[in-house]
Amino acid sequence: MGLLERVSTLVRANLNDLIDKAEDPEKMIKQVILDMQNQLLQVKTQVAIAIADQHVLAKKLQENQEKTAEWTRKAEMAVDQKKDDLARAALERSVSYHSLTENFQQQLADQKVQVENLKTALQKLEQKLAEAQAKKDVLIAQHRRARAAGRASDAQMAAGESSSAATFDRMRDKVREREAVSNAKAELLSDDVDGQLAALEKQEQVEKMLAELKAKRG
Repeated sequence: MGLLERVSTLVRANLNDLIDKAEDPEKMIKQVILDMQNQLLQVKTQVAIAIADQHVLAKKLQENQEKTAEWTRKAEMAVDQKKDDLARAALERSVSYHSLTENFQQQLADQKVQVENLKTALQKLEQKLAEAQAKKDVLIAQHRRARAAGRASDAQMAAGESSSAATFDRMRDKVREREAVSNAKAELLSDDVDGQLAALEKQEQVEKMLAELKAKRG
């Protein structure tokens, strides 16, 4: 990844998203700031080198422009003296230097664009770094509050679950109690029916024995 691409990635980075997604937000924001500082030094160095190269190209351009003009004058002088061969040789030199001049003009134009791109990247990175440094403490504090609030919510949910469990246990106990009472009543009712039937059987037996006794005594 080129320098400008790395810088662009850092500039586009959303600090809030980085904080939210990081396992260790404080470590993440500090690392981002460190990366920005390192890239900033590299960009400053590249800007200085690019500006120096621009000055060299400008100087080379000027030298070739002067050489082009010089050999053109020599060709004119040769023509004035009716020395066509010398004039041709001088013009050939002039054409060569003119070609170099056009080449250096293009290189210089490209170099100026490069310098401006680097300066723009440097400015944006400086702004992003200032933003990160200004937001660092705020972002970390926000994340800590959010984490604390999350833990509080988890605790409340856990407490609510415990309360619900306790309520369920109480309802279960009441149901069991009612089932026990119902069973007891059923048993009592069953015992009462058996007693009534036994009494009827006993009464019937007594009546039968009385009839038999009366018949014997007839």
